[in-house]
Amino acid sequence: MSGNPTELRMVRALNQALADAMEADPTVVLMGEDIGLAGGPFNVTRGLQERFGERVIDTPISEAAITGAAVGAALSGLKPVVEIMFMDFVTLAMDQLVNQAAKAHFMFGGQARVPMVLRTPHGGGQSAGPQHSQCLEAWLAHVPGLKVVCPATPADAYGLLRAAIDDPNPVVVVENKALYAVKGPFAAPIAPVPIGKARIAREGRDASVITYGAMVHRAMEAAQTLAAQGIDIEVVDLRSLQPWDKQTVLASVARTHRVAIAHEAVMSFGIGAEIAATIAHEGFDELDAPVLRVGAPFMPSPFGTGLEGAFMPGAKDVVRAVRELMGQGEATNE
Repeated sequence: MSGNPTELRMVRALNQALADAMEADPTVVLMGEDIGLAGGPFNVTRGLQERFGERVIDTPISEAAITGAAVGAALSGLKPVVEIMFMDFVTLAMDQLVNQAAKAHFMFGGQARVPMVLRTPHGGGQSAGPQHSQCLEAWLAHVPGLKVVCPATPADAYGLLRAAIDDPNPVVVVENKALYAVKGPFAAPIAPVPIGKARIAREGRDASVITYGAMVHRAMEAAQTLAAQGIDIEVVDLRSLQPWDKQTVLASVARTHRVAIAHEAVMSFGIGAEIAATIAHEGFDELDAPVLRVGAPFMPSPFGTGLEGAFMPGAKDVVRAVRELMGQGEATNE
């Protein structure tokens, strides 16, 4: 793909990344439920079966079977890209993903590789209820042998997915459903985004907000509200959750001396807890206020639109946390 700078929706950027990877490497194959003629539940794979034929495989409804077949295919020389329709259903593939894909390189003494990608959407905002809205990325980031990325922009969605496909080990690409329709700059050709490298989405001087995925956009919205109040925040988009870019995060904390970590997942035992602990250990001398976290309450996601809106963390929660950091109010997250 080449051309002048333009805008592209994230769903099209992901589709383009898959198409370009398949065009460049005949060992790349796609596997998943309804990804062929139907193009997947969110149209990410639309048109790819017509273009690449049997390399786009519609599978039975069995996440364990899909992931297990992908592990075997990867060990045999292919580069499978698996789609799990909703992140909630990754629970059914955990044995194959955690005990097989993540461990094979270690258990075979470095003589085997599992170059597979597992794509899966997470997040709420669609009144899909507690079994179709979960953000479970912290589970996977806890597993040695797995890499986990979560893009916030179409360009990063393309770049991270290409990097994941090129990686010789298993990578989980987490895509927030609320971002599929979001447009962003897309100046082709786009290089792969290095896994493990964050970006500064907005520079600021008063406080740092460390975040990823859809919460990047909510943090940017909060930045506008806070700027009107004379508070200038820096927004760090992690992009990669395992490994995460500790150096960029600590450098941001050293500039602003106040930090909040925000994610859509429930706050308890999440990505934010790991980063907060690291900052407290390695960046304590730079802090002028306690590290705060923003996340969802510890409960299943509600169905009702009003209840789900209250459940999901948003820009107002980031504003509240930053104001507490600045000594201008208290943040609550119950």
